[in-house]
Amino acid sequence: MGRIKTQLIKRLTKDIIKMSKPELGQEFEQNKKVVAELISGASKKIRNSVAGYATRLMKVKEEY
Repeated sequence: MGRIKTQLIKRLTKDIIKMSKPELGQEFEQNKKVVAELISGASKKIRNSVAGYATRLMKVKEEY
């Protein structure tokens, strides 16, 4: 089983996906840089959680 994402992480990720859809992809490092630019005041843990969740959503989206 994986870790459960909080509503804050899910909400931030969905907002970022709406704002910068073409920039996000299936690579965590690239997504981490995009998230760092958009969320400047967030901690490292939140930034990485959002980038990881965005990566996961992009991978699931590409499969279908």
